[in-house]
Amino acid sequence: MPQKIISLATQGQGLYEFTHEASAFVRTCAVTEGLLTVFVRHTSCSLIIQENADPDVQQDLRAFFTRLVPPSSDPSMRWIVHTAEGPDDMPAHIKAALTQVSIGIPVISGRLALGTWQGIYLFEHRDRPHRREVVLHLGA
Repeated sequence: MPQKIISLATQGQGLYEFTHEASAFVRTCAVTEGLLTVFVRHTSCSLIIQENADPDVQQDLRAFFTRLVPPSSDPSMRWIVHTAEGPDDMPAHIKAALTQVSIGIPVISGRLALGTWQGIYLFEHRDRPHRREVVLHLGA
C-alpha cells in the first residue's frame, strides 16, 4: 500500500490547503480505484474538506471557531486547567476534537473524487508557526 508523509508549514491559525500535494501523490500510485486516508499526526490542528473557491469561507470558518472556543485568557474560558503552553493551546485541542484528524477520500479512475469546489485543508489552531506532518495512505 502506497504511503507518504508530507510536511506543511503553518504561520499561525488558519486553513492551509494541500489538495495539490494529495492529488499528486495519488497520480504517482498505480491505484485506479481505492481510498485515500489522510491523517494528521498532531492534537492541536485538524483536517477538513471545504470550499476552495472563495477565501471568505476560510475567514468565516476561522472566525466561527474563534467565537466558539476563544483563548483561555478570555473570561468565559477561566474553567480551563491546561494552560502551560499558552492561552491558545487547550482551545486548539478542543477545536481539533470538534473537527477530525483523519479523512477518507475515494479514488476513482486514479483521481480524488472531490467535488468541483472542494479542497483538503490542514486547519491550524495554534497562534504561532508550526511544521505539521500529514500521512497519506492509499488503499486499493
